[in-house]
Amino acid sequence: MNDLNAAMGGADAFDEAEVEVSELEVEETDEALAAEPGEAEELPSDRIADLVELLVLGLVDDVDAVALDVTDSAEGSLIEITVAPDDVGKVIGRRGRTIKSIRTLARALGQRLDTEVEVEVLD
Repeated sequence: MNDLNAAMGGADAFDEAEVEVSELEVEETDEALAAEPGEAEELPSDRIADLVELLVLGLVDDVDAVALDVTDSAEGSLIEITVAPDDVGKVIGRRGRTIKSIRTLARALGQRLDTEVEVEVLD
């Protein structure tokens, strides 16, 4: 038996092979769990909406009144923001500078994700 181990590179070679196989099996299992059947893939508009929501939540006083409606189409995505009446001015900003900045950031992320996006504030 010792001659066989010496000829094949020792017992360590077999142990290393077993470790590599078990690591491969774990990685494949993790990938299978991550992509569960029936689970929709995250759309680029979802990531952009998350950014817009984060920015808007930082501006408003009534965070419970914030709602985003995302509409996807072939041309791109439309994100409609609804906030409490007292917070509309905070989201729009003086001369529309705040909403313009939010739109700029959303469009920049949209370009990185190869999609067009429009952001509107609903009264």
